[in-house]
Amino acid sequence: MKTNIEHTLAKVPAVTLGFWIIKIAATTLGETGGDAVSMSMGLGYLTGTAIFLVIFLAAVVAQIAAKEFRPFLYWTTIIATTTVGTTLADFADRSLGIGYAGGSSLLFALLLGSLFIWQRTLGSVSVSTISSPRAEMFYWVTIMFSQTLGTALGDWTADTAGLGYTGAAAVFLALLAVIAAVYYWGKVSHTLLFWAAFILTRPLGAAVGDFLDKPVSAGGLALSRYSATAALLAFILAGIVMFRQEAARTAH
Repeated sequence: MKTNIEHTLAKVPAVTLGFWIIKIAATTLGETGGDAVSMSMGLGYLTGTAIFLVIFLAAVVAQIAAKEFRPFLYWTTIIATTTVGTTLADFADRSLGIGYAGGSSLLFALLLGSLFIWQRTLGSVSVSTISSPRAEMFYWVTIMFSQTLGTALGDWTADTAGLGYTGAAAVFLALLAVIAAVYYWGKVSHTLLFWAAFILTRPLGAAVGDFLDKPVSAGGLALSRYSATAALLAFILAGIVMFRQEAARTAH
């Protein structure tokens, strides 16, 4: 006996290769853009966090108020989470003095707490269920924690572990390759793999962003944070246009 399943569109994009390419570019921009405001402009981590938090909240409100998936609005909100995640993680790790280990542990606990409450409240943390304001709020809070955690993990791996920016990037690329292999050939939950990949793309972006704009003496290329941010933004805009952006489908 056949069952009819009604499909509706979510307000988040379908997870495709194009999605991951743009996501990595957005996380890299979050690092260069966040550092441009807090360091190059000399505003500091706290002021930078306040600025990006206002932008993030405005973007989330607009995203939730939208009646349908809007690619440019969605990726604007993602970029907002990466920039505020950069300055917030740097503020916690450096200004508050809790260090990369303390910051990463705290943020990991907050991320797991967000996913747990989301699962208990709505029954699923899959992106295919993002079709209501409550689900969207959980989605963006979880993303916010994952982006901030990713920044701390990237800095911890590159600095404390002594791998440098290229070494850290290689580690996270390898982990993402493992997740991709498990996705295609394993039997692990695709929802779990999605969130694992989503989290790991952030420290990859953090490492690449630092490699682009940190001094040569520190292992970077010493590029201008402003020009690197502008180039990444142009790449993201081109990617949104080139990679077909379709809303994820939800089944009821």
